[in-house]
Amino acid sequence: MIRFAPIQTALVSLAWLCACGAPAASGVSPQKMADALHVVLESDRTVYTRNVVNRLQNQEKVIKASEYWKDDKALPLPAQMFRMGAEMAAEKNPGFTYGLLSLWPVNKQNAPVTDTEREGLDYVAKNVGSNFYAEETLGGQQYFTAIYPDTAISDACVSCHNDHKDSPRTDFKLGDVMGGVVVRIPL
Repeated sequence: MIRFAPIQTALVSLAWLCACGAPAASGVSPQKMADALHVVLESDRTVYTRNVVNRLQNQEKVIKASEYWKDDKALPLPAQMFRMGAEMAAEKNPGFTYGLLSLWPVNKQNAPVTDTEREGLDYVAKNVGSNFYAEETLGGQQYFTAIYPDTAISDACVSCHNDHKDSPRTDFKLGDVMGGVVVRIPL
């Protein structure tokens, strides 16, 4: 018998609702759907960052996290773990996409591409604690796009970004907005 953890069950349920077009029919708005997805994504990211990377690398000094984690036999960085999850989810075509972007990306792949992404990242950086919501058309398809602040929640975040040779910004502090989680739902 297959058992799902509560978080996995929530994601599968939300993905099914998105894929089946149920949000409008059930009264669940795209914003509520995006907000619910973000709660799960942010929770998983926070748990990995605090309880795995920060604890094992910074507190107990058992193993390091590295952008070259395979070669270094290290932990993936939290941003890499997030990206791997987003890529795996996209392969299953759940009816939504998500990603981690920044106005100051260490990895240039994580820079904003669309005007909505740039506007949303700028907004969440300047309006601490606020989310950004918009509709945009990409490739002829209309999307509800939500951008949530991604903040430095541990010393591991701050030191990695401030010390990285490719980082365009090196003055992050705990609690600073470092980028944003982008959730897109087709309308």
